Amino acid sequence: MRIAVVGGGIGGLCLAHGLRKAGVDVAVYERELSRTDRLQGYRVHINPHGAAALRECLPAANWARFEQSAGHGGNGFGFVTDQLKPLLVLDPEAEQHYSASRITLRQVLLDGLDVEFGKRFERYEQDNGVITLHFEDGTTAECDVLVGADGIRSRVRKQYLPHAGTEDVGVTAIAGKLFLDENPWLPSELVVRANSVIPTGRAGMFLAAHDGLGVTDSDGLLFDNVRPYLMWAYAAAGMKIHDGVDLQREVLGRISRWSPELQRVVSSSPVETVSEWRIRSAKQIERWQPTNVTLLGDAIHAMTPMMGIGANVALRDAQLLARCIVEGGDSIARYEKEMYDYGFTAVRASLKAARQFADGSPVARTIFKTVLRTASAVPALKRAMFAGQGD
Repeated sequence: MRIAVVGGGIGGLCLAHGLRKAGVDVAVYERELSRTDRLQGYRVHINPHGAAALRECLPAANWARFEQSAGHGGNGFGFVTDQLKPLLVLDPEAEQHYSASRITLRQVLLDGLDVEFGKRFERYEQDNGVITLHFEDGTTAECDVLVGADGIRSRVRKQYLPHAGTEDVGVTAIAGKLFLDENPWLPSELVVRANSVIPTGRAGMFLAAHDGLGVTDSDGLLFDNVRPYLMWAYAAAGMKIHDGVDLQREVLGRISRWSPELQRVVSSSPVETVSEWRIRSAKQIERWQPTNVTLLGDAIHAMTPMMGIGANVALRDAQLLARCIVEGGDSIARYEKEMYDYGFTAVRASLKAARQFADGSPVARTIFKTVLRTASAVPALKRAMFAGQGD
């Protein structure tokens, strides 16, 4: 069986490794021109489920490089007011969590795979069970199973499930990086753990510190020299950002009554690190009839970043689909049955989290703060409320 994976992101590459490890004929087609074209992005939280998928699918040497290059993201989580007063602190979980550079993780995933770069997918055709892929450069390729792993604007999904896709959820985020090696004044509580700021108004802020790592490729060449930094993201519902707007000034105007330390975090961040995100989420669709075309990750169940689980769900897809294909039989049907359930459950949960984070009413936020303070004072209640919160 010939498997074609369109898209060389985290999920598609993990799947390719899992199939290749089992001796399955798999080809990956990536629109970027080379392995170093997508050197951007923040770090990504890999929870125990995502780590288990990587460990199962990757060759031992790749897994070792991932562990070596990833920081440890299990230092707990805090809820604080906009004056940095603690509401509740969650202790680190026993299971291992990782904080991985997206740049580094992609390089680790690319190692050992013969990815065909510069292949921008255009469309596919079916003929007696054989799928022909057409690319913008005029070339074609054939396969028996097509996996669309081409992200939130998936062209495979657009042809296969044209009624699916994503929709704007009405939440906009502005995010930036503050380099830790240049800002020793930072309060310790912002560095030792991730924090969610719960203000009175309809907005929120998330902050997380990330380790600095110098990472080499398989030939020993330095390709990712990551400085330690504090990532921050301010989000609000209904925030309209017009072209040319000073993003830092926009955030500073909105947090002018917040803690001076939080204002300084935003104002001291290099302007080139500050960017805008318009949050989107997958449309909830009915189940579809399985064929020899399928989808994984953001191509089918894109979710808001507010729960930090999108990459982990994509890795779970890759692990499950690789298992199903190796087992044979009605592999796509078995994969889609399970993926639909957990994938769209995660979509709904992350959408709810985004709306609560960025658009909760003042009354709801007051109640939430009271609940957090109560849970902080009653350990049994805290354990019950936040069991599995890192998943």
